[in-house]
Amino acid sequence: MLLKIGHVEAIYRYPVKSMAGEPLEVATLGWHGIDGDRRLAFRRRDDRSGMPWLTASKLPELLLFVPHRREDGVHGDLPTHIRTPDSEELPVFGEELANEIGRRHGAPVQMMQLRHGIFDEASISVIASDTVREIGRLAGRSLDVRRFRPNVVVRLLRSVPFQEDEWLGGVLSFGEADDAPAIAVTMRDERCSMLNLDPDSASPAPEVMKAVVRANQNNAGIYSAVIRIGQLAVGETIYFSAATKKREGG
Repeated sequence: MLLKIGHVEAIYRYPVKSMAGEPLEVATLGWHGIDGDRRLAFRRRDDRSGMPWLTASKLPELLLFVPHRREDGVHGDLPTHIRTPDSEELPVFGEELANEIGRRHGAPVQMMQLRHGIFDEASISVIASDTVREIGRLAGRSLDVRRFRPNVVVRLLRSVPFQEDEWLGGVLSFGEADDAPAIAVTMRDERCSMLNLDPDSASPAPEVMKAVVRANQNNAGIYSAVIRIGQLAVGETIYFSAATKKREGG
């Protein structure tokens, strides 16, 4: 049975991992997340670990770099240029940008493109605006939802912070039709220190993550996997369906 839980309040994608995101009114949900989301990332060239990506947890200033696509650029969802904090516009794959990021980081980096995206845990992240407000209340400050770097922000019908935890193992559908795009909720979103960084200044506020730890064991929002593709739109109704148990015997 489908249970109406809320509406899509906002949609975001992040063309370059850890750089500024962009709000969307409509987005295409593909098998590997929102089209154009986290398809690019800087690799630390001297890093031989399984996670060589340079993120804002290591270089907070990354949040201040803004990807965009010039109209005369190539077609598609990938950005063509990056606007630096000093208001320079540099080509995404140019040496100038790599040198600028490497200088700030203190080690060489290389821009990489992965067709299926560069994700930490799963391709879609979701959080309710009520959860963000509650964390802000506990932290003693008004929080911008962009701190949480979600793909989908939910405006709940039943205003209960951390309600996302109740969706584990279930399915969220964007629309009521049988072929509506849908995601399977796989795990809670365990937060890292990036949560402390202001998206407009990159200045830290450790009380934000401390509030999440106190309130919900350091979890805020959920991760999910795409099970039906289609179009997402701001304002779309979101439905929840619990996982059905398999019959025993045969």
